[in-house]
Amino acid sequence: MLTDHWPLRRLRLTTERLVLRLPDEEELAALADVAASGVHKPGERPFLTPWTDLPPAERARSVLQGHWSSLASWTPQDWELQLGVFRDGTPLGIVALRAQDFAVLREVKTWSWLGLPHHGQGFGTEARVALLHLAFEGLDAVAALTEVFQDNAGSQGVSRKLGYRPDGISRDVLHGQPVISDRLRLTREDWSGASVRVEGLEECRSWFVA
Repeated sequence: MLTDHWPLRRLRLTTERLVLRLPDEEELAALADVAASGVHKPGERPFLTPWTDLPPAERARSVLQGHWSSLASWTPQDWELQLGVFRDGTPLGIVALRAQDFAVLREVKTWSWLGLPHHGQGFGTEARVALLHLAFEGLDAVAALTEVFQDNAGSQGVSRKLGYRPDGISRDVLHGQPVISDRLRLTREDWSGASVRVEGLEECRSWFVA
């Protein structure tokens, strides 16, 4: 069976309303359709990698390529777990947990996107909480990091609500112009915990920690 060779397929995070897991190929195509339909309002630029500026077909293709690339390049020293977010089987978007040298640093980073119709309903916060539960309670992380544009009020609010604290700034280039992101850090001590059911972790734990 595929799961014998790729036990990440068994990993599943369940919250009150959501299920987070690796999508199968047809579900991945459905998630690409969600991205093609839009993940933020016109004129907004919430991502440093401007993939949402692409035409819809290319935007969808980038979701497929990004997901396949994260699986193909996976090693315990450098990994990115991209999980589909589903509500009652309906795909809402993708959230990701990634790390380098996790066995030594015990730090993770997160990113996410949801289809525009699913904004403003708490799904993004609920999905991030599930990722953080996996990191802190399942994988024994000491900190979770994120970087957010200073004008991205929604993501800033979610991060601070969950207990992230300021950790400096980053300066990057987007469309030839400098942009500033706030670096935010959530430590194990500031993590308040959550009610999340994790299934299938033991079978793939060695994939995260060499």
